[in-house]
Amino acid sequence: MSVEVDEFPGREITVQGKKFLYFGGTGYLGLQKDEAFIQLFIDALRKYGSNYGASRKANIRLSIFEKVEHYLANLVGSDACLSMSSGFLAGQFLAQTLSKDNEACFYAPNTHSALYTSQQKTKSYVTFSSLNIALRHYIEDAKNKTPIVFLDAIDFSGANYPYFEGLKKLPLTKIILVVDDSHGIGIVGENGSGIYKTIKKLKPKEVIVCCSLGKGFGIQAGAIFGTKERLENLKNTEFFGGASPATPASLVTLVEAEHLYHLKRTLLTQNIAVFLHHLKNSSKFQCMKGHPAFSFSDENLTKHLEENAIIVTSFRYPTEEANLMSRIVITAAHTEGDILRLCEVINRY
Repeated sequence: MSVEVDEFPGREITVQGKKFLYFGGTGYLGLQKDEAFIQLFIDALRKYGSNYGASRKANIRLSIFEKVEHYLANLVGSDACLSMSSGFLAGQFLAQTLSKDNEACFYAPNTHSALYTSQQKTKSYVTFSSLNIALRHYIEDAKNKTPIVFLDAIDFSGANYPYFEGLKKLPLTKIILVVDDSHGIGIVGENGSGIYKTIKKLKPKEVIVCCSLGKGFGIQAGAIFGTKERLENLKNTEFFGGASPATPASLVTLVEAEHLYHLKRTLLTQNIAVFLHHLKNSSKFQCMKGHPAFSFSDENLTKHLEENAIIVTSFRYPTEEANLMSRIVITAAHTEGDILRLCEVINRY
């Protein structure tokens, strides 16, 4: 079902006068309609305005950017952080900048389109085994070059997070890893720190993490995490200097809402547990430990849910030619009654 709504879809949406429970989207913590969170954002808007369209290189500079970047770097466990206006822009920034420096770009299975540039014709490898073979051949033949591997931390197939078994088979000490953690940061890891520390423990030659801050933190912004040297080099590019930054009010809200994030992650963990406890056949879904998304490929299940006034994520992504992406998403905004209703409908299918 493809529908248009007039307000942000929370735990319920109204379609042609009929109410549906909504288990979709990427607002995992249910913040976008949370009154306390919205009030924090309004307070920040009053101080910092609705937008900041100047370059970060301008002669007048807001101190809040570096303060929030320091906060995020401490949270994630990286040496440094750069904030951007979106996660997609952060991915494109890395893809375009790194591909200029080194043409040896490799793509793990199911890598998001944010990490490809329009000039690149390379496709992602179907398996980690084939990627591993290609990398080892390249390293042997091009001894003075370091290959770059792009991947999504959470690709919804379960191939990466939480165990990264395929990644562990690669010659990591000779590879730069660029990891998109858009669906993990704010949700998984200690205090929502994401996967940076986990990847770092695998000891790649270098790790760079990019992400959207909208999915886990409920704000319009993106970020890049890595070494101070790497991020200083990125700062000194035309790409960074020419781009407008994230809205300061959004970044301030991220810091001010720390207590709410903790509360919402606790609620989300409880809601996931209720869903898994009452679901009779979890084998119908692909899921990752601790993550609220449950993927499936049965179009008839989607129709069954719609017939019972439940809408989930189901569309072809990122283009109309792509495979159908169907996903049940549990959020912190759902009530126990919502989840029990969902389980009852699925169990009858």
